[in-house]
Amino acid sequence: MEIEEKLERMEEGKKVGEPELSTEEIFEAKEVPTWGSQLTVRSIFVSGILGFAFTFIVMKLTLTTGIVPSLNVAAGLLGFFLIKSWTYVLSKMGISSKPFTRQENTIIQTCVVAASGIAFSCGYANYALGMTKIVADQGPAIANTVKNVHALHLPWMYGFLFAVSFVGLFSILPLRKIMIIDFKLTYPSGTATAYLINSFHTPKGAKLAKAQLKTLFKWFTGSFIWAFFQWFFTASKGCGFASFPTFGMICPYSITLSMLFGSILSWGLMWPLVAQQKGKWYSSLRKIIHIPTNSLSGLRGYKVFVAIAMILGDGLFHFVVVLSKTLYNMKKKFSDKGVIGTSETVMSYDDQRRTEYFLKDQIPHWVALLGYVLLAGASVVGVPFIFPSLKVYHIMIIYIIAPVLAFCNSYGCRLTDWSLASNYGKLAIFIFGAWVGLNNGGIIAGLAACGVMMSIVSTISDLMQDFKTGYLTLSSPKSMFVSQVIGTFLGVIYSPVVYWYFFYKSYPDLGQPGTPYPAPYGALYRGIALIAVQGISSLPKNCLKLSIGFFALAILLNIIKEVLVHRKSNAHKYVPSAMAMAVPFYLGGYFTIDMCVGSLYRFWMERNNKDEADAFVPAVASGLICGDSLWGMPASILSLANVKPPICMKFLSRAQNAKVDVFLQG
Repeated sequence: MEIEEKLERMEEGKKVGEPELSTEEIFEAKEVPTWGSQLTVRSIFVSGILGFAFTFIVMKLTLTTGIVPSLNVAAGLLGFFLIKSWTYVLSKMGISSKPFTRQENTIIQTCVVAASGIAFSCGYANYALGMTKIVADQGPAIANTVKNVHALHLPWMYGFLFAVSFVGLFSILPLRKIMIIDFKLTYPSGTATAYLINSFHTPKGAKLAKAQLKTLFKWFTGSFIWAFFQWFFTASKGCGFASFPTFGMICPYSITLSMLFGSILSWGLMWPLVAQQKGKWYSSLRKIIHIPTNSLSGLRGYKVFVAIAMILGDGLFHFVVVLSKTLYNMKKKFSDKGVIGTSETVMSYDDQRRTEYFLKDQIPHWVALLGYVLLAGASVVGVPFIFPSLKVYHIMIIYIIAPVLAFCNSYGCRLTDWSLASNYGKLAIFIFGAWVGLNNGGIIAGLAACGVMMSIVSTISDLMQDFKTGYLTLSSPKSMFVSQVIGTFLGVIYSPVVYWYFFYKSYPDLGQPGTPYPAPYGALYRGIALIAVQGISSLPKNCLKLSIGFFALAILLNIIKEVLVHRKSNAHKYVPSAMAMAVPFYLGGYFTIDMCVGSLYRFWMERNNKDEADAFVPAVASGLICGDSLWGMPASILSLANVKPPICMKFLSRAQNAKVDVFLQG
């Protein structure tokens, strides 16, 4: 009731001109639980349930388009709903429960996001899949050797994840105070999540959260039922509604329009023109000499390597820019006498209270150092047993330089809100793939090194985002760290089994273009490793020229955007993203229709009511993604049980339909 009274005072203050109450003044009367009390049995139980569901969602998204939108909002909302439902049911049974606090909500969100984050960093849709024979068969035979192919098996999948997933949590842990309090880094996603959780736990925020949850479940139900309906018409390859505008993901306009532009440029212009050069640029005797239709020596080679060139150009540009900005801002921070270590800085009440609680439960530096050394040592010994082409000294070098790169990535997230972990992973592919060489298993070495690097760099970036959320919700750093460890452990347990039983075993054609789960980044990452160990000799005719041209285009687009941003011109919003353009270059343009439908819905909502759109569009998007993705679980079970859909529905062109009619009449 005290919070409600303060909110009423705040509303009255607006009317009479009194200053508004700050966030921490509103929550001042609420006791902040100790770090141990923030970690409750119910929060870990709920995190375990949501972590499994979100692992499945992220896994499916990485295996289809390779794009994973932020699921922090859904994690926070569903965590709020499940605990509120828990306490409500117990109250009806006459059992009292501890109050549900914003700190406990933060713990759940942190644990769930950490668990689902492993589903991305585990690499089963990119670097690990690139090691397999199904992807190797799509490339040149010279690289499809015993030393350059590594089959997926649960024992080494678990061993590798346990060896590398926890090291990053300790890498720059001692720098959390400098980054959160001294540097006051923004971390937009972490800040937005904190504001969301704070709003949930005020009376007005709770009402909004209930309305958002109602919206989420409504769209979740519709999406799940539609996915179930579609299943009946997918009896064979190419059947069903998969390529039609159904629901679609709701992403920023810039990403959607970039993909649409990339689809038009590639499949509407580029590939038809390249196809006309069949017999000149690449062989037209494919069937006679038994070259696979998906070989990189044909048209698909142009698709793969041009997409790789754009991804590398975009990634290299962002790597250089973010690193430069990081070093410049750090120098400026240290040279500014009023930033660090002065008592002259005037802190607001909220900052004082948040700083007090952030510094209250410290994790000793020796714990971070000892944890990093011990876990890195175990990884140095264990990883070479799994991947013999990587030697002990290779892993040691990665762990020596990784903390520096992890710091740069974590600091860079403050500038772009975009983790560049995959770019550091691609850098590792080039360095260690070329170092080991093709004949010694350089492709596997490069891809495995990518996995080690990505696990470290991405984990600490996510942890710093969560520390920012914890700082703004008065959640203890110690409880946040323990929650991150628990979430990482759950992710390591969940990801291999979800991938193995619900995707890898259910869909034998996983990783091939034109299938329900094409996993586009599997071939792209192996293509990067192929370039690293073999050089330009692996490219079809004129593919190098096209790749250089699109590499330059990616850098040019980024330069134009940076210049417009520097000049504070709104025109930067209309410059396409090279990274987003590259995906349809390889995968195809069919899924961009879904994306555009989602963006049109969002545009319509914003035109009608901007505030309502901001509040409910994320809930709609989360519901659509969760419903469509979670249908994959029963669909996989049906596939494993050899239960097949009864109908095949296809959409044919007029010419194809005429041929079918002639065949049926004959």
